[in-house]
Amino acid sequence: MPYELEREVARRAVLRACALCRAVQSSIDQSGSASKVDRSPVTIADFGSQALINLMLMEHFPTDAVVSEEDSGILRSPEGGEMLKKTLMEINRVEPEIKSDEALTAIDHGKVVGKEEEEGGIRRYWTIDPIDGTKGFLRGAQYSVCLALIEDGDVVLGVLGCPNLEAQPLSGGGKERGGQGGQGNGTLFTAIKGQGAFMRLMDGGQDLPIKVSGVTDPAQSSFVESFDPAHSSRKFSSQVAAILGITEQPIRVDSQVKYAAIARGDAAFYLRFPVTKDYREKIWDHAAGYLIVKEAGGTVTDAKGRDVDFSRGGAHIDLDGIVATNGLVHDRVLDAVQRVLEVIEGA
Repeated sequence: MPYELEREVARRAVLRACALCRAVQSSIDQSGSASKVDRSPVTIADFGSQALINLMLMEHFPTDAVVSEEDSGILRSPEGGEMLKKTLMEINRVEPEIKSDEALTAIDHGKVVGKEEEEGGIRRYWTIDPIDGTKGFLRGAQYSVCLALIEDGDVVLGVLGCPNLEAQPLSGGGKERGGQGGQGNGTLFTAIKGQGAFMRLMDGGQDLPIKVSGVTDPAQSSFVESFDPAHSSRKFSSQVAAILGITEQPIRVDSQVKYAAIARGDAAFYLRFPVTKDYREKIWDHAAGYLIVKEAGGTVTDAKGRDVDFSRGGAHIDLDGIVATNGLVHDRVLDAVQRVLEVIEGA
């Protein structure tokens, strides 16, 4: 079966990273986090998760390029010594023999692009978000560990580890949903292009095929949006929902858990429209979830109905928003999105 080895390595890597993240989330304090240049929180779990995933990729696929979110700059700085010590301690719970220089090298393995990108793109590369939804992670709420493999511009493998997402469906109400850190079994989502999408409990069990919702009337559907209003415009989503006749309050969660919710039928669509015009989407924020939704029978485009282009090999993808649906309501959701955009652009 194509990509069988890649799937097994990716799943093991994500599960190991999730185990580290769970341990950190259960005991994190302010000394375990810092601020990056963009002022978003980063924790020892981000660094440890990325190191563990890259160590496995380096072992099994040493020639593959990797595009990932973090680098070791903070850990290598004079003020980062304590955080490096704590990061290595968490890594050593999983990989006891890893030294600090190996961990730092593994973290930075996710930045080996540059030259190949300048030469016209990378034919095959992995993209990692070691913790998607860091703010949710720090709150003890939803987050995900995301890994995807891209070949010739196509996402061919996607894995999402969602440690706080339980097996039962998420529900709406406009409030945050999801267990606190360390509660529940968590869920693991996997998809290979052309082979479907699957879900299983993180602590074991059978892979179960998942399918998107069968809802055909948007007015009878539910939708999912970011918990943090700084990540996506709630006003935009509410205007789209009003046009579609939706009265149910949205499901609000952090991270690519939103894609997982669409893929397994918890909601019919997900909108992401940044609150600032100059924001550029990051490849690691979408690749795994994109494939899982598509392999579950859904559709993912931008506001103009264009497919997501993963062929460039860099950190950014140029999109006019994100519209992920069960496919059955996609055209009507796109039409509502366009109507809202026309009002905004005409104002």
